[in-house]
Amino acid sequence: MNQVVFTARKRVDTGSGVASRMRRAGKIPAVVYGRKGEAQSLELDALDFSKGAKGISESTIVKVDIDGKALEAFVKDTQRDILTGKVLHVDFYEVEMGRLLRAKVPVHLKGTALGTREGGILENPLHEIEVECFPQDLPEHIDVDISALKVNMSIHVRDLKLGDAVKILSNNDQVLALVKYAKAEEVVAEVAETVVAAAPVAGAAAAAAPAAPAAKA
Repeated sequence: MNQVVFTARKRVDTGSGVASRMRRAGKIPAVVYGRKGEAQSLELDALDFSKGAKGISESTIVKVDIDGKALEAFVKDTQRDILTGKVLHVDFYEVEMGRLLRAKVPVHLKGTALGTREGGILENPLHEIEVECFPQDLPEHIDVDISALKVNMSIHVRDLKLGDAVKILSNNDQVLALVKYAKAEEVVAEVAETVVAAAPVAGAAAAAAPAAPAAKA
């Protein structure tokens, strides 16, 4: 995948009024946060950003060309209009090449688990993991093949093989995917419902039974 490039311009004027005028003109206000915490206000083309942002995640390193000077960055936050989905504001975080970073990488499950053909249900409790590596080694996503996963089997973080360049920081015991035997769970649930329903009936029958006659002296 070719690196996504966003063309931006520096902007001096800020404020809600300025931002509204920019949006009406087909622009998006943005901020890039530098490695030392400094912030720089930018202006993006709305159409250009919408096209480039498709398919990227927080772990995708993009290039931001600011008035001809390029830097590497993450798209850390994208604010959208709740009703229209239109992008209102973008936050970038600059990446320093050659320096270790920490990031959360999405997990994508690939294939169809064998256990789902045996009546099992696939669960995916963990959707991303945290890693540490150099920017050039950061994966955009991690593919996990679940095709051999049978009923009552699971895949954990410790089962991932990402190579020596990427260190996994997430707990090794966390479950990425598992297949549960749904039919057994349904039987247990039905039995529990039957017991709960029968309990008040039994109590009512006991209350309705006539009392035993008192013994004569």
